[in-house]
Formats: sequence, structure tokens, C-alpha cells
Amino acid sequence: MKAIYDIIKSPCLTEKGNFLQEAQNKVVFKVDGQANKIEIKKAVEKLFNVKVSKVTTANMTGKQKRVGAKSIGRTSDWKKAYITLAEGKINFLDEL
Repeated sequence: MKAIYDIIKSPCLTEKGNFLQEAQNKVVFKVDGQANKIEIKKAVEKLFNVKVSKVTTANMTGKQKRVGAKSIGRTSDWKKAYITLAEGKINFLDEL
């Protein structure tokens, strides 16, 4: 098994993520592209001491970005995980 810090990369602190956390008790994370739902669930439970009831994932494709005047680059593809919490709450602002 991978280390939990290799699986969970960072939280997605967006308006949609904040709304999901308040309304439906869901938290959104950027995760490793090779991680499966079972590994993500175990990593979140161990890292934040909460009870996870459901994990859904989405593969996000990278976007094209302009690098210079004529050349076009591309951002990396990444994976997003929506974690539904059964017990407990994660507050990222208190931990800063």
C-alpha cells in the first residue's frame, strides 16, 4: 500500500467544494491518479480521524494553455475524489 501522503495530494478549496461540505457533508480532494476508492477511503480515515461512508472519483482532463506568443502547452490530467463523511467533520481553515 502507498503512503497516505502519496494518495491524498491536497484539498480542493473551491466554492463548489465549500457548498458540498456545508450542505451534504462531502469533502473534495485532489488524489493520486493511480489510487482506487478503497485506498482513498483508508487514507482519509487515518489522516483526519473521521468515518467515511462513500467515495466517488472523477478523472479531470488537463486544459490547453498558451505558453508564449505562438506555442500552446497543456496542464496535467488529475483525479478528484468526492468523500461523503458519515461521522465527524473536516475543517481546513482551523488547521491553517
